[in-house]
Amino acid sequence: MNDAQLLRYARHILLDEVGIEGQQRLLEARVLIVGAGGLGSPAASYLAASGVGHIILADDDEVELSNLQRQLLHTTARLGWPKAESGRHMLAEINPEVQVRAEVARLDAARLEQIVPAVDLVLDCTDNFATRHALNRACVAHRKPLVSGAAIRYAGQVSVYDLRSDASPCYHCLFPENEGAREISCATTGVLAPLVGIIGSTQAAEAIKVLTGVGEPLVGRLLCLDALSMRWHEIAYQRDPGCAVCGHR
Repeated sequence: MNDAQLLRYARHILLDEVGIEGQQRLLEARVLIVGAGGLGSPAASYLAASGVGHIILADDDEVELSNLQRQLLHTTARLGWPKAESGRHMLAEINPEVQVRAEVARLDAARLEQIVPAVDLVLDCTDNFATRHALNRACVAHRKPLVSGAAIRYAGQVSVYDLRSDASPCYHCLFPENEGAREISCATTGVLAPLVGIIGSTQAAEAIKVLTGVGEPLVGRLLCLDALSMRWHEIAYQRDPGCAVCGHR
């Protein structure tokens, strides 16, 4: 690290558990963030500000006026832009040292097969089960940690699937595919704007912990927030040995 980096990241370096070595790991890290909306905005912003050296920001949507209530990567001046490009523009303003690549596409299995092996960690900031399960399958196949978040109305949740470990559950263990889960969206049910900030920021914190090896990530634990009462609760879960996705490990 040069003098400017030592100053920029001084508050991380002062943390005994992180220090210079942990910050250097962040500078060298490669992270895929899927979703540049409500969750992706705070997650990407904090990871860029924290010095994660290489970020791929993937989203196939465009910025709409209704997004601006909560998606702080975007501005009124960038209405109509692809969200991934708008996000890349904002992250460059937050930290010009970070290399951000915009992936203006909905990532299918073939594209994930190209991208996931080259990153150190994946953040699921999406809003649909199909993409979540595709991300999970790719992370299981390539043994990459996955930090997943969700938020709707006043409820949010976060968990970490550290698929480098044989003992770690995968997303499918907790939320099996094709079991009739009803898809709901912010567009039809609404969402409290700061809720996505809280959940996305928690995803960023968990990602930093995994990348630096600090603390105890949310592996095997689903952290849930009820923003109406502002109460957190935790649900413990285990790997399903018969899981159709990760049971072969």
